[in-house]
Amino acid sequence: MRHTLPLAPQFYVTAPQPCPYLAGRMERKLFTALQGEQAHELNDTLSKQGFRRSQNVLYRPSCAECSACLSARIRVADFEPTKSQRRTEKRNAHLMRRTRAPWATEEQYELFRAYLDDRHADGGMADMDVFEFAAMVEETPIRSRVIEYSNVSEDHQHGRELSAVCLTDVLDDGLSMVYSFFDPARRGDSLGTYVILDHIRLAAEAGLPYVYLGYWVPGSPKMAYKARFSPLEVYSGGHWTELADPNAFSADPHPLSTDPIAEQVAQITLPGAAAVPRR
Repeated sequence: MRHTLPLAPQFYVTAPQPCPYLAGRMERKLFTALQGEQAHELNDTLSKQGFRRSQNVLYRPSCAECSACLSARIRVADFEPTKSQRRTEKRNAHLMRRTRAPWATEEQYELFRAYLDDRHADGGMADMDVFEFAAMVEETPIRSRVIEYSNVSEDHQHGRELSAVCLTDVLDDGLSMVYSFFDPARRGDSLGTYVILDHIRLAAEAGLPYVYLGYWVPGSPKMAYKARFSPLEVYSGGHWTELADPNAFSADPHPLSTDPIAEQVAQITLPGAAAVPRR
C-alpha cells in the first residue's frame, strides 16, 4: 500500500507482524525513505511528529487497532534528577565519554552481541551479524554520532574497556538516542540510565531543548523506565503532552483510536510547509 503527499516524499505501510512490546497485538509501521538534499530537514521535521530513524528510513507506529506506542522526549531545561538518578551518576562518574563519527568497530560489536544475548535473545535484532551492525551505525544521511563510554583501567589490555555505546542523531531541537547498549555484566550500575542522564547533560551544554528517547508504551515493562525521567513529553493526538501521570494513558485498544492511513499521511507536515490542522 502506498500513499503520497504532493512533491514527495512517498509513505508506505509495513505488513502486520507480532508486536514486540504488548503480547497478542499486531504492529505495522508508516515509513518513508530518508535521502536526498533535504534528508536532515526531513528528519528534524518528522521527529517532531513522532517519527524515528532506522538507517535510511523514518518510521512511526501505525497499528490498525492500537495507538499505545507514544514517541517520548525529555524537556531538558526543566529536568531534575531523582535521588536514585543522582546515585547512578555518582556510581558511573569514572566513565570516560568519547564522541566519534558513525563508524562501527569490532569492540562495539562484541559489546552489542553480549547485550543482545543477555537482554534480547529472542528479539528482532538477535541474529544481526557484524555487517548488519555496521550498516545500522554507518548508514546515516544526517548528522549522527557514536558516543562511547569507557572504563579507564591500567589493568585492561588497551587501557580502556568499553562499557556502553549510543548511536545518537543531532536534531535541530535535541539529541535523538537511536539505539544504545551496554555491558550486561554491570547490571547493578544502571548504565542505561546513566547514558540517558549524560545525553541530558550534553543537550543542555549544546543549548538543545530535548532528548528524544524513542517510544514509551503504557503497559510494557520494557518501556517503563522512560517514565522515570521527568518532565517527559509524549506525542499523542498530533501534539506533545507532558506525561504527568503514566496511568492516564491506556494500552487497551479502542476502535476509534487510530485514523485511517490516508488521513495520517495527509496530516503530516513536511519541511517548509504549514501544519495541517486536525479535525
